[in-house]
Amino acid sequence: MPAGELNWAWPVEGEVVRGFVGSGARVNKGLDIRAPEGATVAASAAGEVVYAGSGLRGFGQLVILKHDDTWLSAYAHNSPSLVSEGQRVGRGDRLAVLQGSGDHQRLVHFEIRRHGNPVDPASILPRR
Repeated sequence: MPAGELNWAWPVEGEVVRGFVGSGARVNKGLDIRAPEGATVAASAAGEVVYAGSGLRGFGQLVILKHDDTWLSAYAHNSPSLVSEGQRVGRGDRLAVLQGSGDHQRLVHFEIRRHGNPVDPASILPRR
């Protein structure tokens, strides 16, 4: 399924402070988006919550959505998480509230993966 068929949306309103960097010393597998404290983090496309927790070091509260057999999206540095594993969500549904964690105050790290490989979200998300 082409990415466009999923009807992607930005996960949070805010400023991209660090873009996707696919290789080199400063790899960033997604976008870092600064937003106001308390901003809602929303599902970029419909899918199923396959992970919601804080077990991956460096990501704070993390939510991962499986959209289909090809596409996943990940939303890191959330608190609190408003969804649980196995839950189905629609595009725009609330996943979490942005409160930051550690050095990542008011920042959501957002990734899109195709067959497990990181894809630049800016190449898929609508222009704003």
